[in-house]
Amino acid sequence: MVFVETKLDGLFILEAEKIEDERGFFARTFCRHEFEARGLNPQVAQCSTSYNKKKGTLRGMHYQVAPGEETKLVRCTMGAIFDVAVDLRRDSPTFRQWVAVELTADNRKMLYIPRGFAHGFQTLVDQAEVYYQISEFYDPKSARGLRWDDPALGIDWPSVESRTISARDLSYSDFAA
Repeated sequence: MVFVETKLDGLFILEAEKIEDERGFFARTFCRHEFEARGLNPQVAQCSTSYNKKKGTLRGMHYQVAPGEETKLVRCTMGAIFDVAVDLRRDSPTFRQWVAVELTADNRKMLYIPRGFAHGFQTLVDQAEVYYQISEFYDPKSARGLRWDDPALGIDWPSVESRTISARDLSYSDFAA
């Protein structure tokens, strides 16, 4: 696996190293030892899938606070998404900055999102599926969210004719610094 650093400390884009032959290819998508060697959290408490029918579906921006703070490893297994992570660590020099990466079934890239980050995505095509490995169990008491279009974050989402956003995600308030 190739770990590509981003401008946000601890946030990595992961690329599979393919071993190809006449049958196709084989690639590792997770290795506890490789994560530990880089000081990254390899714990997986649960895995989840998000299926999204329409292009322009936006989910986020979600995170969990202590004691349920979570690390995520996100991959698009069908279709394509614009995946975003926002640094919410108040002591970080990149506090409130964000990184976006296009994750697709074809490019097989993954995004490693450490504790202290909010996460969300927008589908770029109809029928997109996202697979998550999550370090902690979901805790409704720890669950939080940020408004997807909060001007304090300035996320530059791809334009679409229409967006599908849940009532819950639309109810989040602006980020309080």
